[in-house]
Amino acid sequence: MQLLKERILTDGRVLSENILKVDSFLNHQIDVELMNEIGKEFYEIFKDKKITKILTAEVSGIAVAVMAGLYFKMPVIFAKKTESINLDKDTFEGNVYSYTKEKQYKIRVARRYINNGDQILILDDFLANGEAIKGMNEIINAAGATLAGVGVVVEKTFQPGKQMLKDMGIDVIALASVSSMKKGYVEFED
Repeated sequence: MQLLKERILTDGRVLSENILKVDSFLNHQIDVELMNEIGKEFYEIFKDKKITKILTAEVSGIAVAVMAGLYFKMPVIFAKKTESINLDKDTFEGNVYSYTKEKQYKIRVARRYINNGDQILILDDFLANGEAIKGMNEIINAAGATLAGVGVVVEKTFQPGKQMLKDMGIDVIALASVSSMKKGYVEFED
């Protein structure tokens, strides 16, 4: 997606060879016009799948999933990272290791929101190590639903996530694939 790549080049900040900050437009402050185009692009990519629900992880994937949900005209579910008194006690759970937080945690979805037979599209903002997608896939499997597709806004192809997911039989479609961030410069795969 050329518009996204241009925005990464102009407003993204490389903090290290592994960390790309796009918080000025994607996951802290949100450029709603760009996010609308991202949602539309995911719809175009996955519209022929028989998607019944969209799943993402709290927090950064929510805006991406909601915009796509508008085009799909269907519910968006987000897996919660923390337990609270108002979260249903009967949940499906997945395990996630956070590279940026350096800790393991559980993500949860109330059982009443994912049903056996649902065709689930996972959408998220980043793919680096693949842990969030792996955890969401655990939830889908526990529910007896089917993973119908996975889309990410930005994929870092030089980190192990894509290969780990591929080894699990999960294909991921990225709108922007970053192949390197050496010397502070973002390079994209063709």
